[in-house]
Amino acid sequence: MPFSTLGLSPDLVHAAGELGFSTPTPVQAQAIPVILRGADLLASAQTGSGKTGAFGLPLLQRLQQGQSHTPRRVRALVLVPTRELAAQVGEVLRSLGSHLPQRPKVAVVFGGVSINPQMMGLRGGADVVVATPGRLLDLLEQNALKLSFVETLVLDEADRLLDLGFADELQRLLALLPAQRQNLFFSATFPPEVQALAATLLRDPVRVEVAATAANEPAILQRVIEVDPDKRTQLLRHLLKESGWDRALVFVATKYAAEHVAWKLHQSGVFATPFHGDMSQGKRTQVLAEFKNEQWDVVVTTDLAARGIDIAQLPVVVNYDLPRSAVDYVHRIGRTGRAGESGLAVSFVSGDTEAHWRLIEKRQGLSLPREQVPGFEPAQVAAPAGPGTGGIKGKRPSKKDKLRAAAAASQPADTPKSR
Repeated sequence: MPFSTLGLSPDLVHAAGELGFSTPTPVQAQAIPVILRGADLLASAQTGSGKTGAFGLPLLQRLQQGQSHTPRRVRALVLVPTRELAAQVGEVLRSLGSHLPQRPKVAVVFGGVSINPQMMGLRGGADVVVATPGRLLDLLEQNALKLSFVETLVLDEADRLLDLGFADELQRLLALLPAQRQNLFFSATFPPEVQALAATLLRDPVRVEVAATAANEPAILQRVIEVDPDKRTQLLRHLLKESGWDRALVFVATKYAAEHVAWKLHQSGVFATPFHGDMSQGKRTQVLAEFKNEQWDVVVTTDLAARGIDIAQLPVVVNYDLPRSAVDYVHRIGRTGRAGESGLAVSFVSGDTEAHWRLIEKRQGLSLPREQVPGFEPAQVAAPAGPGTGGIKGKRPSKKDKLRAAAAASQPADTPKSR
């Protein structure tokens, strides 16, 4: 099915082709006609499925109608959870719009950088604003833009928006939008809190759910390698050399680990650099640009890079530390095997983390063989399977739970409990 059959203009079909969109992905084929006719949409599809194109193409076509206001009015608002995703969505929209007779003005705004250049960029208005919620509220307080003419609202990665604690900011922004507008929710998962928000905002939405199938599942080979924790860096160096990976995105659990592992790799001659939330926005943008240009062999990152990062032809993702949740595992490995390319995802598992890995397997419907690399055979023995969650996010006892349990354990047996 070509894009021309979906109701898009010849200019946008050409623009899609210039960006390498040869045929629509399943989510694009289902979502684009719905958006073009103005209906609300609730779309769920796995990471790397082309969601940005699914809302970007019809959004731009609708903007071409009546685009004669001076100064420009913000007619489309795209809310995203992270700076990196904001920059990526803005880049796609600008690239698509550059091939149109009336090029739309796309403003991208996010925190972590000076607000002044963004305020200057909004002078004269904008047709589309791609924003993180906090910075958008800052700009509204400065009267740098108005939302009273917004016709289309897009929540991209809606689950992540709420997961990162943007619920209050979202409610403040929604109160500033016109009541009559088109609402589009896009996400890889729809937990209960997102479904509750959708129920209050969407009017008779069309639901698009693109389940992973053999036809649309990314071609990602998944491997599990058993290794002791203190041998992971050595094993990673060995795999980089022996497997000939020209680039690798390595996920760790903490910002400190990102710095430490990158430093150890760099000391051994691997061009590695960290990437995490404590870095300035300028540095983060620089690292991503250099990684895309193949100036780094390895980027060691936290889950900051698990979503909204599109690196063409990234050959491998390594879970140096396992993700806390099964959903995060899907998003991590989704950084490879994108746009029809094949990819590889390697997870390091030790005796201490075997139970946690088994739960990730269970929740993702996986059953992967355990491998051992000669010279790196583990000495640790995995604990036998038993009750418990193994640390899956959202199921481990909270700090308050632990404090209550400790207090209860320290209380003498004959001491009556207070009411």
